[in-house]
Amino acid sequence: MKVILLKDSGKARVLRLSPARIGSCAAAAFVLVLLPLLVAFRWVAADYDESLVSGWQRELTEQQTELKSLESVAAAESQAVGRQLAAMQARLLRMEALGARVAEVAALDDGEFDFANAPATGGPEVPSQALDGFELQDALANLSLDLQRREAELEVLEGLLRDRDYRDATAVAGKPVSSGWISSWFGNRVDPFSGDSAFHSGLDFTAPRGTAVQAAAGGVVIFAGRMNEYGNAVEINHGDGYVTRYAHQDKLLVTVGEVVKRGQVIGAVGTSGRASGPHLHFEVLKNGQYVDPRRYIARAL
Repeated sequence: MKVILLKDSGKARVLRLSPARIGSCAAAAFVLVLLPLLVAFRWVAADYDESLVSGWQRELTEQQTELKSLESVAAAESQAVGRQLAAMQARLLRMEALGARVAEVAALDDGEFDFANAPATGGPEVPSQALDGFELQDALANLSLDLQRREAELEVLEGLLRDRDYRDATAVAGKPVSSGWISSWFGNRVDPFSGDSAFHSGLDFTAPRGTAVQAAAGGVVIFAGRMNEYGNAVEINHGDGYVTRYAHQDKLLVTVGEVVKRGQVIGAVGTSGRASGPHLHFEVLKNGQYVDPRRYIARAL
C-alpha cells in the first residue's frame, strides 16, 4: 500500500505501508480513540439503565403506597356507611314501633297504616346510573336527617294523642251510678231533716241499696273510709284541680292510692251517714270549690 505525502515545497514523498504496519496502525487507533469511546458509551449506558430502573422502582413504590392509602380510605368509608346504615335501621325500627303505637292511640282502621310491611311503590322504569361514593354519602346523610325529623315528629304526635286520651279519660263526665234518678239538685234547698233552707253541695241519686257506684272519670283515690255526715265515702283526684266525692255508700271497693278508670265500680249505694234512704250523694270540686255536677254529667249525654 502506497501513501503519497505532499510538502509545501512541492516535493512529494511516498510511503510504503505493509499489511502488518497497517494492522498496527489500526490497533493503535482503536486503543487510542475507539476504545475510550466504547468505554465511555458503556459507562453512560450502564448509568442510564440504573437510573431508569431506579425511577421505575420509585414510581412502583409510590403507586403501592397510594394504593394502600386508597384501600384504607375505602375501608374507612365502608365502615362509616355500615355504621350509618345500622343507625338508620335502628331508627326505622323505633319509628315502626312509634307508628304502631300512634295508630293504636289514634284508633286508626286496621291496615290503614301497616308499619309491619313496606309501603307499596311502582312506576315506569327510567334509565339511571349508579351513585358514586360522594353521592351515596350525601344521600345517606340526608336520609339520616329525614329519619331524625320524622322520629321527632312521631314522638310529638304520640305525646299529643296520649295527652288527648289522658284528658278525655280524666275529664269528669257521666252519671256516677249504674241506675237511679236525681232526687235533689245542687244549690239551695229545704233540708229534709231540719226543714230549714240550706245549701246542697251536690246531687242526690236515689237508687236501690247495692246499686253499683261508678267513677265519673279516671284518677287516683285520695280518700276511702268514714267521713262524718257523708258516711262511707270515696274521693278521687282527677288532676287539673278536679276532685269527685261519692257519699252514703253501703260498702267501698277501692283503697287510697288506687288508680281507677272511668266507669270502674268503686262501691255500692247505701244509707251510711246523714241519709233518709238509699241514695248516692255526688259532688264535684274544682280547686276546692263546689261546682254543679250537672254540667259534667251532661258531657256524656
